[in-house]
Amino acid sequence: MGDLERIIARRSELDTLAEELAKQLQEVQAEREELLVAERALTALSTPPACRCRAPP
Repeated sequence: MGDLERIIARRSELDTLAEELAKQLQEVQAEREELLVAERALTALSTPPACRCRAPP
């Protein structure tokens, strides 16, 4: 295999890898967003609600 063929083959491998990594990045970003929503929900549920009653005069 000549130099040009090796370069073309390697560029093709890298293009494929770049596509796979882009897909993985999207999946990671989506999961991080889901975890952020879950964290906010859990925090909201574990925080006691503000007291709505009035203190006795």
